[in-house]
Amino acid sequence: MVANSRDLVIAGLLRRLARMQQLLIVARILNETLDLETLLRYIVETAADLTQTEAGSVLLLDSKGEHLRFAAATNIKPSALRELTVPMENSVAGWVLTTGKAMTIPDIHRADFFYEGVDEVLGFHTRSIMAVPLEIHERRIGVLEVVNKIGDRPFTDDDMESLMILGSLAAVSIENARLFQQSDLISDVVHELRTPLTSIIGYSKMLLMMDNVPAAMQKQFLETIHREASRLGDMVNTYLDLARLESGRAQLHREDVDLNEVAREAAELMHPQAAERDIELTLELSAPACTAHVDKARLHQVLVNLLSNAIKYNRPGGKVHLAVTPIGGQARIRVQDTGEGIPPDILPYIFDKFFRGEEKEGQAKGTGLGLSIAKQIVEMHGGSIEVQSVPGEGSTFTVILPLETS
Repeated sequence: MVANSRDLVIAGLLRRLARMQQLLIVARILNETLDLETLLRYIVETAADLTQTEAGSVLLLDSKGEHLRFAAATNIKPSALRELTVPMENSVAGWVLTTGKAMTIPDIHRADFFYEGVDEVLGFHTRSIMAVPLEIHERRIGVLEVVNKIGDRPFTDDDMESLMILGSLAAVSIENARLFQQSDLISDVVHELRTPLTSIIGYSKMLLMMDNVPAAMQKQFLETIHREASRLGDMVNTYLDLARLESGRAQLHREDVDLNEVAREAAELMHPQAAERDIELTLELSAPACTAHVDKARLHQVLVNLLSNAIKYNRPGGKVHLAVTPIGGQARIRVQDTGEGIPPDILPYIFDKFFRGEEKEGQAKGTGLGLSIAKQIVEMHGGSIEVQSVPGEGSTFTVILPLETS
């Protein structure tokens, strides 16, 4: 009897040793991985493997601290991740993040709270769940979850220990990957600012060094300096705009606005750009008019950005159609083009900061911030924006806004 007890203890210690060795290997891989997408994928796969569960996921707190968003999951396609959010209230992930405590629910039907929205969207059936907070320097950034123990066996203390250790390692690795990514983005910003600045310095220096500059050449140099200075100013304003939006310091100046009027003004502004490329820009307005309580200038900014992209990435002689349509208590604004479309592999990232598709020769390079800013403005209004695209046929951006008035 004593021998059997000793054998069980030894077997348990050997299993624990093997698990710790596996976690050491995991720690090394996490420390070596700086690509955020690759890192997140490895974390969720490792979590499911360590706990022998059907699925694992990482949920990260959004920039406003209002929702948790799926950053990676073993059972969700990357293209579907962006649309899935979990509220802070009445959800396991929200409770874990708020309290900073791990949670195990062996039978979800007996849970005091559980958010069923994700299961409904995915057609998935959660039976049991274990979740731990992702915390670094006493700051909680998200939650690591595993669901459905294989064979419907109960979660064990070993499972919890493994997930807690993995969560601690993962939080540090995610933060490092984010900082590395941010440093790359800052480098991109500096590089983009340097380009027009170099032109300004170069042409102004030539004007200072050259005596008796012919009037025609002087005008050409000054026009170049003015153009590049304006471009530099636009870029700086764009970066500042994004910073204000992300920090929550941007304020909406709402008023009751006729959406037809905003669409008409945006189309009129972009007509010369469309005509220059022989692109037909058409407008379809709502009848009767749609009135919404919005920030007119901000909404104008969104539509100009969408129209500008539709023209820029279109074919010469192509078409761009802007339509405003009421749908129940909402308004739908569509910008449709006949361009070359967006490749499926980059479509999920089209609203990411600093993301730019492949630039063609002769196309002016943008900051890669326009769509990210547009998305944030629309969401500040309680709306949504999405894109559908067929390569070779074109793209359609759809903005949905609530039809509310003051």
